[in-house]
Amino acid sequence: MPEKLKFVPFHSSVDSSFFQKLSELKLDKFKLDTSSQVILAYYNIKLFTKNSAPLINVSGTSFENHSNEFHRMLPGGSALFAPGNLVNLNTKEQFQEMDKNAYLQASGEKLYQSFKSKEVLTNPALLASLNVLSFSDLKKFKFYYWFSFPSFYTEWMINSSRIESAKEEFDHKIQTWWQTETNDNKKNFFLLDADNNPIALSELVLDDKRNDSIRVGIIDASTYPMIPSWYLRNFLTLLLYYGYTKVEVLVYRFNGSSFWLDLSAMDSSINLNIRQNVPKVTGWEKTSNGSLQPKIADLQSLLSPVSLAEQAVDLNLKLMKWRIIPQIDLDSIKNTKCLLLGAGTLGSYVSRALLGWGVRTITFVDNGKVSFSNPVRQSLYTYEDCLNGGAPKAEAAAKALKQIFPQVNAKGYDLEIPMIGHPVKDMETERQNFELLEKLIEDHDVVYLLMDSRETRWLPTIIANVKHKTVVNAALGFDSFLVMRHGCISESVNFDGEQDVDSQQDKRLGCYFCNDVFAPSDSLTDRTLDQMCTVTRPGVALMASSLAVELMVSIIQHPQKQYALVNDENSTILGELPHQIRGFMHNFNNVKVQAPSYKNCSACSLPILSEFLKHGWGFVVKALNNNKYIEDLSGLTKVQEEAEKAAAEFSISNDVLSDNDSIDEEWL
Repeated sequence: MPEKLKFVPFHSSVDSSFFQKLSELKLDKFKLDTSSQVILAYYNIKLFTKNSAPLINVSGTSFENHSNEFHRMLPGGSALFAPGNLVNLNTKEQFQEMDKNAYLQASGEKLYQSFKSKEVLTNPALLASLNVLSFSDLKKFKFYYWFSFPSFYTEWMINSSRIESAKEEFDHKIQTWWQTETNDNKKNFFLLDADNNPIALSELVLDDKRNDSIRVGIIDASTYPMIPSWYLRNFLTLLLYYGYTKVEVLVYRFNGSSFWLDLSAMDSSINLNIRQNVPKVTGWEKTSNGSLQPKIADLQSLLSPVSLAEQAVDLNLKLMKWRIIPQIDLDSIKNTKCLLLGAGTLGSYVSRALLGWGVRTITFVDNGKVSFSNPVRQSLYTYEDCLNGGAPKAEAAAKALKQIFPQVNAKGYDLEIPMIGHPVKDMETERQNFELLEKLIEDHDVVYLLMDSRETRWLPTIIANVKHKTVVNAALGFDSFLVMRHGCISESVNFDGEQDVDSQQDKRLGCYFCNDVFAPSDSLTDRTLDQMCTVTRPGVALMASSLAVELMVSIIQHPQKQYALVNDENSTILGELPHQIRGFMHNFNNVKVQAPSYKNCSACSLPILSEFLKHGWGFVVKALNNNKYIEDLSGLTKVQEEAEKAAAEFSISNDVLSDNDSIDEEWL
């Protein structure tokens, strides 16, 4: 007695790499786009466990752009290809409220159109297509998803069934088919000739001379006895669409349980109207308990805490690209190597802001130790760092950053920077310090000057300039601050031969020392307690630090980088790129200042840079022992003499002149 045909439904098998790749694509590519995205899947056809349902497998490779690449990644000789589509919605509410039936029916209509266009005959893998509806909660690392395997509801009766007895004969023919048919899209479904040899589905007879009966085969992925896999539904519907109502099907299995089904289409309204109306579509995957509902994958239990932290760090940054500034180059910021000279109040806040921007390489240089007055103002240190004489600041700062974000490449160097005007006491040690400083600057992209004295900033300013590094300077007064970027010498400037300062001086911006008419000198000796400590309103350092980091980010986004001049407010995707920002807390006012490089500057003028390039450490030794050497070399001595001469002519006292020249001394 005939019985109604049944099918074994598909189940999904999702590797965690699928969600990791989806997370990456959602942030970097899809963003707010909810349009359908092509994915690729496969099902294993060599299952040997009894009563196993066919499994559709997806992984991180499912998002490969080209099916040929995906095919090369499939388990050799044991898997077949299944095309798919993914719709990733933006909110959980959209996921819950979406009309699932309408979505599934639309998928079926798309497959039905491939019947009309005959596309399915050259690409039979479409008969095993799938869809994934999803929502990615990237803050909690939870993924809500629901697979569907669109299948047409047509009605068939089993006239008879039998187990295939000639296993060896069919194994040989199937293997021959697989070896000769190079297109994996065509291997799932095939026709059979009179001798049971597989033939490509594209050979299907469509004209009026055809019979209403046909012999076909499928490679089956189920192990349930005498029950075929789900995708036979669509194959039978295709045959019915082209007028075949009597079908003999070889359900071929590699586990030796192949069988034949002799089928007849029922005389139902659904079947009779197959050419006029799209049949009803079914196919939402059921859960293990048989209910129709989506699944949830929680990657927090699968990912290491370090991986979770790294993804979370990048999350807010990548969200900027969704709506606000899609053009921002986050990778260039992330890959920027930052050298922080000074690990005190400014160094602590600057490093935290750099972490916020996703910077992965931060190096501290400082020769101080953590004191009991530091932790309340310097956010990287704790009370424990003050004990036993205090931990070295640079090393403690690097350790603290790693505790905040383990993936940061943070290092600390306990190093005393050679200072102009401070005579050399230990030639070998100071030379080693100089060489290490030079190497650190060479190995980094951005140098932050965050020290608490002017003379400490002098040597790094020179080294960074000749090595064409970006320099960001931040300095504090009691209720004021200065944040600036240094102009960088052009690579086209010629340092060979005698220097013609006026003709060679380029149009770059000035550095921290360009407003001075005296070379930096020893400002640390014989200071009172209030002069030894940085006495400033506590909030000033936070403001200066944040502006310093934001200035760096804007420099990175500018096409000319460290060589950029002052531009208008649209010069970068983040807006204006100023030279200096001077803040005054007395009236809560910020002032933007622009100043060109000074041809007689003690740190960035051409004679200074040229002499450093020629003599290196020898030049530095002379400057450390006698800052007057720098004034003579740069031309500041002549400037001073001319100023004194002018003062005498106009009866201007030397005291007044000295006060005016020292106006910048408040920036420590």
